[in-house]
Amino acid sequence: MTASAQRQAHFDHLRILLTFLVVLHHAAITYGGSGGWYWRELPNASVVPLIMLNAIDQSFFMGFFFLLSGYFMVASLERKTTASFLIDRCVRLGIPLLFYFFLLSPLTIALAHDSPANIAEKYWLMIKEQQFGPGPLWFAEALLIFAVVYLLVNKFVDVTRWSPARLPGFISLLLIALGLGIISFIVRLKIPVGHEVLWLQLGFFPCYVFLFFAGCAAYKHQLLDKVNGKYVMPWVIISLTAISTLPFALAHLLGTGAFEGGWNTNAVYYAFWDPLTAWGIILGLLWYFRHFLSVPTPLSQWTARRVYGVFIFHAPVLVAISVMLGPFAINPYIKFIVASLLTFVSGLLLTSLFLRFPGVRKIL
Repeated sequence: MTASAQRQAHFDHLRILLTFLVVLHHAAITYGGSGGWYWRELPNASVVPLIMLNAIDQSFFMGFFFLLSGYFMVASLERKTTASFLIDRCVRLGIPLLFYFFLLSPLTIALAHDSPANIAEKYWLMIKEQQFGPGPLWFAEALLIFAVVYLLVNKFVDVTRWSPARLPGFISLLLIALGLGIISFIVRLKIPVGHEVLWLQLGFFPCYVFLFFAGCAAYKHQLLDKVNGKYVMPWVIISLTAISTLPFALAHLLGTGAFEGGWNTNAVYYAFWDPLTAWGIILGLLWYFRHFLSVPTPLSQWTARRVYGVFIFHAPVLVAISVMLGPFAINPYIKFIVASLLTFVSGLLLTSLFLRFPGVRKIL
């Protein structure tokens, strides 16, 4: 097997994991975790283990997506002209974004607010009431913006000349984490977590912006393939230490006030907790997958080809499944696991169905 094939398998397996975590994250909200979602079985439920799962997920999984997106965006740009690259971005990101915005968004809302017998009628009503939005496809919206910004900057400054030849040292990464914590705290004073500007939660974006452009900078010298155990271990320890403080923070033993933002100790804690938790998880996963999950299998190749579709379709599928599970008196943790697995598998099968239509392969 070639090194290129192993490298692709390593990243394919990461994309599969991260996509499953997206499904898991939204299923956790459904059954008592923290965050906004279309449908919650018990709207006021607060389940601490699921809240912790959501907090840990949120610290790294979307940032990790942005890191990988920046990394492979530069690779794509090198193979294409600027015009063909922009067309490709519009096809791969813009079409799913519009598809979700105008079709899947009102469908998901209809599924969350009516009985199955009245879905068609409710769906048409949601369309007439313009219940549109990007939902999870805010990620595609952000990537389109980031890609345009990168192209504009690169037009005047050769970004690749500034690409580091080696991974940043521990002190550099620590200072970046602390700097992002400060910026996040300041941003959240005006735009707390949970508040959106053009459907984007800007309270999380300092880390997202950094990780996307870090991915862009890392591509020239393939830095994501150079992460080793010695480099990772201090950050894994920091991440585990940060995670161990979370139960105490949720019990308000470390501070007071809203975690989402404001002049309070909990907002300070959360702003710094995010990057300090994320660095070790991201670096640890990069190292682990490259060393132990770099061999492709027919199942992983089949799944990796379809996970983008799962990302696009999972919201209405998860809502439909969780609503159907609603009447059953089952432990919420079991419902959480069942809904997550069924949604992921259903998303794969639904994507397979869509891939049979002409032209869809260029999008998915």
